[in-house]
Amino acid sequence: MNSPQLTSLCLALLLITGANSLPAQDQRIGERLKPPATPTRTAYREMQWEELQPRDWDPMAAFKHLDLNRLKDGDPRAQALLEKMRTAWDAAPVEPRLAGKRIRIPGFIIPLERQGDQILELLLVPYFGACIHTPPPPANQAIHVLLAKPMRGLQMMDAFWISGTLQIARGDSGIGVYGYRMQADALERYLFKRP
Repeated sequence: MNSPQLTSLCLALLLITGANSLPAQDQRIGERLKPPATPTRTAYREMQWEELQPRDWDPMAAFKHLDLNRLKDGDPRAQALLEKMRTAWDAAPVEPRLAGKRIRIPGFIIPLERQGDQILELLLVPYFGACIHTPPPPANQAIHVLLAKPMRGLQMMDAFWISGTLQIARGDSGIGVYGYRMQADALERYLFKRP
């Protein structure tokens, strides 16, 4: 495992614990979107990503005994750890009480299926760089989004609020496993507050 892979593994393990929140205006790898100071009134329940995980699930349970700082580049234990993490996170449990709920959630998009310059499907993830610059998040932190109509102008890692009905549906997008699917009713650009 080379240094960027080991760094990505360490970053991914830190990110899922919520230990790395950076200013939104910088859009750095690992950045999470901040909830609005005043929730928007809509027909959808505004949610944050942590609510998609069962309360008793600990994404770090299998890794608490490890000292990641002791792993060096090329250490086969680092590759084994990455594989163990991927297996555990791909099987991450979802929150069954959310099935059929109309929600609104902010995240970063990864276009999946295109028809020319139009996007038909995307993956919504909680932090900037997920699946692209860092390993995919746990399955309960990824939503496969089906758009009601194809859309133009969507770019990799654009930030959006997406509203729709959440369903439990585990699958592999080709770049990461997801635990939820949503038929999107609306997409709104996430507006970053500038100082």
